[in-house]
Amino acid sequence: MVAIVVAEKPSAARNMASALGGAKGSYKGTVYEVASLRGHLYEFAQPHAMVDPSLADTYQKWDLSNLPWDPDDLTWKREPQRNAAGVIKTLSSALGRGDEIVIATDLDPSGEGDLLFWEAIDELGFHEKRFSRMEFTDESKASIQKAFERRRPVKSMHGESDYRKAMYRSQWDYLSMQFTRVATAMGRQSGQDLVLRQGRLKSAMVSLVGDQQKDYDTYVKKPFFQNRFRDENDVMYTNPDEPRFDQKGQVPQRYSPSAVVLDSKADRTTAPPKLLDLASLSSMLVGMGVKANLTLSTYQKMYEDQVVSYPRTADKTITPEQFKDLAPLVDKIAAVVGVDAGLLTHRRPRSTHVKPQGAHGANRPGPKVPSSLDEVERKYGKAGRLIYGMLARSYLAMLAEDYLYEQQKGHVEKYPDFVGIANVPKSRGWRSVFDPDADDGPAQNDRDESGKGLGRNAEPFLFEGANKRPEHPTMKWLMKQLEKRDVGTGATRTSTYSEVTNDRAKYPLLTEKGRKLRLAQAGEMSWRLLPGTRIGDLRLTEKVYADMRDIAAGRATAEERLAVVADWVREDIATMARNAASMRAELGLKEQVSAARAEGMWHGAPSGPKKVSFKKVWSGHTFSDDEVAKLLAGETISFKAQSRENKPFTATGALGAGEFRGRKFVGFQLEVPDRPTKWSGRTFTPAEVTALLEGQWLEIDDFVSTRTGKTFGCRVSWDPKAKKITSDLGSGDEPPRSWCQVTFTDAQRKDLAAGKSVQGTGFVSAQGKTFDARISWKTEGGRKRIVPTFG
Repeated sequence: MVAIVVAEKPSAARNMASALGGAKGSYKGTVYEVASLRGHLYEFAQPHAMVDPSLADTYQKWDLSNLPWDPDDLTWKREPQRNAAGVIKTLSSALGRGDEIVIATDLDPSGEGDLLFWEAIDELGFHEKRFSRMEFTDESKASIQKAFERRRPVKSMHGESDYRKAMYRSQWDYLSMQFTRVATAMGRQSGQDLVLRQGRLKSAMVSLVGDQQKDYDTYVKKPFFQNRFRDENDVMYTNPDEPRFDQKGQVPQRYSPSAVVLDSKADRTTAPPKLLDLASLSSMLVGMGVKANLTLSTYQKMYEDQVVSYPRTADKTITPEQFKDLAPLVDKIAAVVGVDAGLLTHRRPRSTHVKPQGAHGANRPGPKVPSSLDEVERKYGKAGRLIYGMLARSYLAMLAEDYLYEQQKGHVEKYPDFVGIANVPKSRGWRSVFDPDADDGPAQNDRDESGKGLGRNAEPFLFEGANKRPEHPTMKWLMKQLEKRDVGTGATRTSTYSEVTNDRAKYPLLTEKGRKLRLAQAGEMSWRLLPGTRIGDLRLTEKVYADMRDIAAGRATAEERLAVVADWVREDIATMARNAASMRAELGLKEQVSAARAEGMWHGAPSGPKKVSFKKVWSGHTFSDDEVAKLLAGETISFKAQSRENKPFTATGALGAGEFRGRKFVGFQLEVPDRPTKWSGRTFTPAEVTALLEGQWLEIDDFVSTRTGKTFGCRVSWDPKAKKITSDLGSGDEPPRSWCQVTFTDAQRKDLAAGKSVQGTGFVSAQGKTFDARISWKTEGGRKRIVPTFG
């Protein structure tokens, strides 16, 4: 019998092989072979590919009339992830050799590890095999060996609670795409052609940032004045019942200097902060100029080299085994980041940081310790240096002593209601190693820190204060808000944040400027549409997680809990419609009427008659009822239309299937000639037409640019499938026929292709200026091009 151990990713497979004695072999009498996934090998297909063909148009179009979706219509069909074919083939071959398949993917609260294993088994059709589950707290040698020896028999995919709850969450998130369509439709009805992406985490981020940004922007300072005391050590004494006044002159001067009475002294300690997760690490680095997406990509490279631990962990503590594994490396890690090893005297596991539960453990340094931070920077850049330094110091702080200070409390002798507190540092402990709040100004204990403690005498003074301005939203602030509300894990928060702040995305939701975070245009529109919606409710994730627990326990089914999504979509359509009306009124936007559409039964469809909807306007021409009828009947029509250059022309065509930016549609399709006639202002001769139809490339020098009106030369051929001319302006080692309105001779092109320079005269620039230059054909910017030199 051969047991195929299926790890979640190649790095985990390497750890499995190391623990069991190799990628193949026998461990305590069981013949095994280690195989690997690469995360999710499959993903859900597009909605229109999941339904009966008769419903495909309904599920593909973003019209509100097509919502909500009926989950019963969806087959939950999957497709291979891009570039996963090789991994799938290797995995399938390995599974075919096994008698027993061992699930050795991650154990995590969401059940994600079980989902990505079973979706591969389901798609590859290996359900008839015998299955077992390895359950390990981490990937240490001892944990893997114990899990392999004690693997639990598994009866079926649907019998596994982790699979059921993870599949439900995955299906729920898929159905949530409807909310993107709703928000986008509302935006377009308001004249804004943006895609407004929604989701449990995306919408939560937009709602939080938008609300906080509004509070910050609308803040009005309200000063107040109040009597207080201050001693010679700058300790302040306040009375919570002392009245506040709006004006200085209203404050009565009724106090006189007084001695200070020390009421108590007590030693206090503060334990080291919790270990970092990816969200807290990334939010610190954003303040140092490192974008979240760079943190993610750099961290991944460092993890693959075992310099840091697994990035996408949900754990906030580490296991005793993980603590034990790093213990021999602590002094070496400290030397790399410049921490005095003499500060690391608490070498015992702290119960707050080390617990016998979890999988990958919190983010921390890896088993491969670099020789220096300079080495890290050479290999991974500045971001790598910052990541390792921050991560190492966070971990080492756990091994330092508690921060120790003496807290002194006292009052003003004559006026005992005025109380002061001073915290006198006695031992900085872990704060000498790592301070996560260093960039946020004084920490809570520091605000009352005094190297001298309480003074002896206090003087009354007039204190001027004001209502506190709300904090400007930042990544660090946002991550704390999400963590407080238990929305997402540190890893998912970071990856989603990277996605919604990506300034190269077409429609980012949030923008970063330095540390400050604001709504982008698409984000502001989303924020205005979200109030009162289900998708914008911060409690939504809590509800989904509660469903997951019920489904895992067998108290509910995914079908039951998914059924409510349709009602929520209906509710959010109505709610967003009201919010959109308010938004238009506030921003002065006009409601846009959707482009007129024609509907009917298309009798000319290739697969037989079917109901279709198509745009009633094409290139400035509105189809008459008679033309619509002819198009639906499959007939060809002709009419006067306007080109993009506003030139009139006669359009001839029929109804047909088209594709635009990956989206298929039915609409008027312009009739394309079956043979080449003319291109770029030049009509082909009969001989040229014959040559093009035979598949030849022709070099022609007198084409005319429709944009500039200037002549140019290039190679052209006829694409019979697309029924269009294909041009070649020069590629590889073949220079173009002409450049800057000068046509090259065959000898000149041959010299250029050989790498020689050619002297040219009479070139004309884009601004119409004539110039001479020596030109060469070389690689610049990743591709071959003509490069001029002057003088």
